[in-house]
Amino acid sequence: MKGQTALITGAGRGIGKAIAEALAKKGVNIAVADVNLEIAQESAADLARLDVKTIALKVDVANAADVAAMFDGTVKAFGKVEILVNNAGITRDGLLMRMKEEDWDAVLNINLKGAFLCCREGIKVMAKQRYGRIINIASVVAFMGNPGQVNYSASKAGLVGLTKTAAREYASRGITVNAVAPGFIQTAMTDALPENVKQDMMKAIPMSRFGTSDDVANAVVFFASPESTYVTGQVIHVNGGMYM
Repeated sequence: MKGQTALITGAGRGIGKAIAEALAKKGVNIAVADVNLEIAQESAADLARLDVKTIALKVDVANAADVAAMFDGTVKAFGKVEILVNNAGITRDGLLMRMKEEDWDAVLNINLKGAFLCCREGIKVMAKQRYGRIINIASVVAFMGNPGQVNYSASKAGLVGLTKTAAREYASRGITVNAVAPGFIQTAMTDALPENVKQDMMKAIPMSRFGTSDDVANAVVFFASPESTYVTGQVIHVNGGMYM
């Protein structure tokens, strides 16, 4: 994988940054894309210490012009994009009956439309190369649902459908499309949850621990690597047994 290029959305921190670090340790050059340019720049500077080339890009993945510019910038810097990780995502939680339409739209736009736009641009580049690895970050809630997250669950379930269809459409071009579905992963966002909520979640996990960003990153590295050449349209569940 040394010398390949990976474009990762939402890579400024959390799971996205862990994925970027794991790929950088394999010698992959990294395009760090995030809605917050300052955070992206900090992440890119950290990754450069791993002796790879990096760039930082500001992007709103729900904006088609932004996404096109992101790919143009990456190709201009590195000449190619072998790996695309659609990690950018948001939550706007609330019970279905009380959910505001703007909260539904915001989550679907970033989590699902954003991945669609990135896949569409990425496949243009990868089809010319006749090689590519696309990894979409889904969620356990796509498969089991979660009260208060009807928008998030729908967006991630849609992402699984997008993954499988894109995999069928572009397998003949040497492009694989897979997804990783994390369970309860310990991040700054989940750390802010009330302790009683976290304890209730822990009871549903047979391995009796929360996952780490590195657990997710390891699964992404597999899908991005030559070892997954004959794997496409699949989902790896990283959830400690929370869903089987």
